[in-house]
Amino acid sequence: MTLPRSTPRSKPPRGLSRKWPKGGNAMLEHAPPSPEAQDAESLSQVVYNRLCDRLMRAELRPHQRLKVRELSREMGMSETPVREALFQLAHQGALEIKPRYYIRVRRISVSEYEDIRDIRMQLEPLAAERALPFINDDDICEMERLHAQLLAAEASGNWPGALKANFDFHFGLYYRSEMPSLVEMLERLWIRVGPILSELYPEAAPTYGGRHQHEAVLDALRSRSAYALREAIRMDLVEGGQKLRRHLKAVEVDAENQGAKP
Repeated sequence: MTLPRSTPRSKPPRGLSRKWPKGGNAMLEHAPPSPEAQDAESLSQVVYNRLCDRLMRAELRPHQRLKVRELSREMGMSETPVREALFQLAHQGALEIKPRYYIRVRRISVSEYEDIRDIRMQLEPLAAERALPFINDDDICEMERLHAQLLAAEASGNWPGALKANFDFHFGLYYRSEMPSLVEMLERLWIRVGPILSELYPEAAPTYGGRHQHEAVLDALRSRSAYALREAIRMDLVEGGQKLRRHLKAVEVDAENQGAKP
């Protein structure tokens, strides 16, 4: 076929686990696949998982070019599985393929961002609520550490560190939901929205009218309140994305005025 068939991700990528391990958030640290992992998965799936991680963590920026040969050398494999993974991500709307196989990260439109945000506001509170019965005190301590890491990264201007801590905070919770299909849907959304999150800092850094919504999430986990948890996740999406939406709109208008597609 022209594009490879999409392969559902029924579990976190290699190197991930739905449980917080002892000694930190290694569950959300990327680890190279073991030989056993490569036997269990096709090489194209290994590449796909790695690229999904980078897209969701905002390590790849909109319109960033991805070269098959460079990725092949970086990942230590032939060009064929790399090309298949790139085509799969293009088919899912995360990448775009220009003439002469110029492959780059796709920049979603403002309207698409709003659609994804509205869907996330339904699915992410649900994932958090379903994770609640599986969260223990050690998990909460780990999330407290991640939130502190986020604040420290923001204060020091370490934007990649802030984005990583935020992703780890949220997906560390969602992966505990024991709902692989729900997590897969969230991953499919995040591979499209993740790259524009790289533009959060410093122009569109989230602002909150009161305390940070992550603190409300932690309070809800401690009190075991499903309603409060859902509301805290929802409000985090609302408040955290207001300035980003305005920034994306300004970029889109500017591109239209210049006669170019953003």
